[in-house]
Amino acid sequence: MALETKHTEKKAGDTVPGTKPLTEGFLNYKKIWLLSFVLTAAFAIIPVIFFGVLDYNLTRRSLENDAEARASRLASNTWRSLASFLDERKNALNYVVRSNSFEQLGNTPQLTKILNILHQSFGGFTDIGIINATGVQSAYAGPHGLAGKNYKDQQWFKDTIAHGTSVSDVFLGFRNVPHISIALRHTAPDNTYFIIRATIEHQLPGILSQVKTSINGDAFLINTQGVLQTPSHYFGDVLEKTNIALPPATDQTRTMTITSKGGEDLIAAFRQIPNTPFILVVLKSKQVLMSPWHDSKVTLIKYLGISISAILLWIWAVTGYFVRRLKLLDLKRSKYFHMAEYENKMASIGRLAAGVAHEINNPLAIINEKAGLIKDMAHFKPELKKDPRLLETVDVILTSVKRCSRITRQLLSFGRQTQTVPVPLTLKSVLDEVLVFLVKEAQLKNIFVDIDVPDTLPQVIGNRGKLQQVLLNIVNNAFAAMPRDGRLSISAQKTDEPFVRLKISDSGCGISPENLKHIFEPFFSTKTNQGGTGLGLSITYGLVQELGGRINVESKLNEGTTFIVHLPTTTQKEE
Repeated sequence: MALETKHTEKKAGDTVPGTKPLTEGFLNYKKIWLLSFVLTAAFAIIPVIFFGVLDYNLTRRSLENDAEARASRLASNTWRSLASFLDERKNALNYVVRSNSFEQLGNTPQLTKILNILHQSFGGFTDIGIINATGVQSAYAGPHGLAGKNYKDQQWFKDTIAHGTSVSDVFLGFRNVPHISIALRHTAPDNTYFIIRATIEHQLPGILSQVKTSINGDAFLINTQGVLQTPSHYFGDVLEKTNIALPPATDQTRTMTITSKGGEDLIAAFRQIPNTPFILVVLKSKQVLMSPWHDSKVTLIKYLGISISAILLWIWAVTGYFVRRLKLLDLKRSKYFHMAEYENKMASIGRLAAGVAHEINNPLAIINEKAGLIKDMAHFKPELKKDPRLLETVDVILTSVKRCSRITRQLLSFGRQTQTVPVPLTLKSVLDEVLVFLVKEAQLKNIFVDIDVPDTLPQVIGNRGKLQQVLLNIVNNAFAAMPRDGRLSISAQKTDEPFVRLKISDSGCGISPENLKHIFEPFFSTKTNQGGTGLGLSITYGLVQELGGRINVESKLNEGTTFIVHLPTTTQKEE
């Protein structure tokens, strides 16, 4: 069979309206309830939340400021200790170079004696050396045997030549041990210059280890490139690169919140140590410092939650009561309206069917009578009996009259729907009664109908007229959604439950996902500009519910739509 259509999307169709619509009525009660609940709750809860959030933020900001102030004070005290330590060693080297002649400093035993005195007086010196203008260490005292090493390519050597004094970054050097150097440039008697240099290996981490940070706190040095100069609990060992975003250089202590490698929030205080490449970083765990606020936050949230919950429960109960009452009234109105509409339509269909049957049967009876007379005359007149074409033509006329009579009887039976008590029905016969009205339309539009409904299926229980209308509505929608040369597949099978599953699939344009969820809603249609009412599938849904079954729909755009109807069998009725 065949059918073509200009309809672009299959939706709640424009089939003949029938019985009552979806039980949800005309109004969107969920939206009404949600809107009433949200508006009422907003007016009641917003002031409570506003003052709760205000207190929450004020308390948190106060504790954060206090935590930042404590970290800042600790950083300020610590950088002074580090600056004093480095200044003492620079002053000691300056004293050494001024109180000893160039010849004494160039004498290794004398230089070793000076190193011992520095150890006894100040501590913190690893070794000491004299470097000439070419960068060669001409005299050395210390444990690493670095006499004769050339430092002209070292950065600290270049900085000392340029500025007269330098404190280096931590580096490995020839000894392959992390250390810093303190160097001073001095003029020799022959007007050439030389450099006195001392190194420090382990003293800076020792000083920082004495800083009393809070639990999970940390204090370390980094340079301006973010490279660790001392070990850090959070960021790794010496000379490892960190991801810390340093604040702009300033002579003030700056505080900010950073995140450790493990994702923990830390309050960090930064302070540049003057005349050095070092930046002191003092870290305090934000979680530990803010623990008093967390305790008060839990209490605040608990009481706020209890208050809001009580308000919401009361609003929920009151709003739900009024919306349920509104829904009940609207459903009653909708029910009575569609019952009256259904009765009126059924009466009109019955009168129309009776009139059509009467008007058609009268001329059919005359045609049948005259064709029978011609056939009788052919038997009595030899000249007519000898013409086989005449008898064949009369038989065709009689066959067509019988077919027309059968169609009028089916139309009259379809329109009456006088049955009120559910009875056993053969699904195949009911389906044939519906399709007989659509055969000609399908042939004209070249839609192929594939039917696979076994005769061995158990009978379904229900109302013949309602089942006919369900099938007619679904098939009509399928025809409307298919282009020319489409395909309609109808199959049925028994399920494990006492139901027969009827599956009606078309090769039409399909339904979009956003429209699919509204497919059974009353008055929803994509064909309103083509005369669609949006009641066809809504009435179909209601009829299936009245029959004791259920209906589902599956669809994909440009692939087709499948309606799956489960109808109760006589087995269920017996149970």
